[in-house]
Amino acid sequence: MSDHLIQTYARYPVEFARGEGWQLWDADGNEYLDFLTGISVSSVGHRHPAVVAAIKEQADRLLHVGNLFFNAPMTALAERLATGSLGGRVFFTNSGAEAVEAALKLARKHRRGGTIVTVHGGFHGRTYGALSATPQESKQAPFAPLVPKFTAVAPTAEAITGAVDGDTAAVVVEVIQGESGVHALSDETLIAARRACDEHGAALIFDEIQTGLGRTGSLWAYEQTPVVPDALTTAKALGGGLPIGALFTGPKLADVLEPGDHGSTFAGGPLVAAAAHAALDVLEDPALHARVNELGERLRERLAELPGVVAVRGRGLMNAFEVETDAPDLVRRLLLEQRLVSNATGPTTVRLLPPLTIGEAQVDDAVARIAALL
Repeated sequence: MSDHLIQTYARYPVEFARGEGWQLWDADGNEYLDFLTGISVSSVGHRHPAVVAAIKEQADRLLHVGNLFFNAPMTALAERLATGSLGGRVFFTNSGAEAVEAALKLARKHRRGGTIVTVHGGFHGRTYGALSATPQESKQAPFAPLVPKFTAVAPTAEAITGAVDGDTAAVVVEVIQGESGVHALSDETLIAARRACDEHGAALIFDEIQTGLGRTGSLWAYEQTPVVPDALTTAKALGGGLPIGALFTGPKLADVLEPGDHGSTFAGGPLVAAAAHAALDVLEDPALHARVNELGERLRERLAELPGVVAVRGRGLMNAFEVETDAPDLVRRLLLEQRLVSNATGPTTVRLLPPLTIGEAQVDDAVARIAALL
């Protein structure tokens, strides 16, 4: 299956052919319970009927015109996202990494040549700017030299306060670090970052590519903190399965980028924007957020009861648990023996990112499949 693919992924020997809700079927007809959703992309579930209908309707009308012109789904989506978040403006992208790149250019335009401060454990993407903001030696070293003037510190109030000065363009953090194993930054750390940025005129940028759009039990994870950022990046779940990302600004940074400063041929196209509207109809619902919090608590409580589970972390339906055994091997066995889709973010860490539309039965089923191996 992989003879003609560049080998950048350690893929499992499974070929998925069909999905429905929280279920997947492989090419041989085996059924799986999906607790990864393409790494938090299919948050409304697979083949959600409203998303499928929106895609079909828009595909029959208009696929692409480019960004030299307006299209109605895009402009309506920008208004919807801006008014539902920071109140500024929106720049559309095709992915989360591209949204981060746009945010970094925004920060450097706002303060020319300024330093970007990030924190250890963060992950912001694999393009050059996003990679430079991702302080992981194994990911950065093969591609050095990276973009200059990035500095990484511990995710603490003291470290961030000490790193920000008059030369700082931005502090870029995840409210909850996903790729490092679902580690939340404390309110104290976020408050310190906000205070330091205000004192020195730097931009505070939250990466909500994984935490946003209902995943943590509110539309945006920052809404559960005492801090509002100056800009925010999102992607993953926004398109209901189609590739779309976005950079949001607050009013202070809304007019920093001007014509010619940035662009993207495909971003904000009518097809993905139409799909995003359909996905948002599901993901904006406060009743869904309440349910996500209830199910997340149920999942964490049941995981904590399992033998061999030594720690459980999470918020809403963004969760991880630590095991005494080899987590990558456990994840592989869960996939091949128990038909449960998950992933390992470290040698002892298993991450669970199910569709937000699951119920108690699916939570209990997933825990039972994990228990069968532990």
